[in-house]
Amino acid sequence: MPYQYNLIAVIGPTASGKTAFAAHLAYRLHGEVISADSRQIYRHMDLGTGKDYSDYLVYGTRVPYHLIDIADPGYKYSVFEYQRDFYRVFSDIQSRDRFPVLCGGSGMYIDAATRGYHLIDVPRNDALRQEMEPKSLEELTALLSTFKILHNTSDVDTTARAIRAIEIAVYYRDNPHQIMNRPATKPLYIGVQSGRAAERDRITERLEKRLKQGMVEEVRDLLESGLSADSLSYYGLEYRFITSYLTGRLDYDTMVRLLNTAIHQFAKRQRTWFRKMEREGCDIHWIDSELEIPEKIKVILNLLSQP
Repeated sequence: MPYQYNLIAVIGPTASGKTAFAAHLAYRLHGEVISADSRQIYRHMDLGTGKDYSDYLVYGTRVPYHLIDIADPGYKYSVFEYQRDFYRVFSDIQSRDRFPVLCGGSGMYIDAATRGYHLIDVPRNDALRQEMEPKSLEELTALLSTFKILHNTSDVDTTARAIRAIEIAVYYRDNPHQIMNRPATKPLYIGVQSGRAAERDRITERLEKRLKQGMVEEVRDLLESGLSADSLSYYGLEYRFITSYLTGRLDYDTMVRLLNTAIHQFAKRQRTWFRKMEREGCDIHWIDSELEIPEKIKVILNLLSQP
């Protein structure tokens, strides 16, 4: 690679325009995009996970992307599996003299890819799950924050995810010597953000657009395919709240209002995660999401050219 970095990580909160920027950047660098989104790995979950396939079409060319649509709904893909698959894809891209561009907002996935954590294939702990089930999401989040080894505080938007994160943290604590061979990454972190008012508008507009495009129908199809309402809630806010609407627990207007609020709260948790990364030594170069993509790319090329 002609640069001091062998990976660019484009990160930021939801609806910040990361994907289109990452795709254009990969196009400019003769690279490929690796997704760091914990939900976009699932097939048939497109609107609810915010997949924007059109973002990968740059000047008439489809930019290659990876780790999207690799698992079926109902499967619970783990962070361990993500790290394993990221390293495989990263090494393959490098072997073909292409430049890897990581893109996403899932804090655990970003950390697993870029910060050298030794992840472990964590089995179920049914006794622990039974102990955790009566606790609220707030109680689970507070408990998770007490673990010093890799823990998840940005993607625990459901109790199922929080319990799984605690299960992983407990296993790491009790099994510290299991490690995975991994290639060395030297990432350049690029954070995409906007002012809070602009962020609020973008999140609300994006939700309204996805609802008009058929997000409710997508969730209905998943329910009709055999997925249970309880299992769907594992896959994120959109699936949890729309399932509550489809099963009669919420009316439509209340569902939209609560979902919109929850997505804003999720973006706040993502920003908290990125601040934690900075406190722990990650040098994140923040750029304004409102900049035109060519201007963003100029910023990145300048950073790459620095010794």
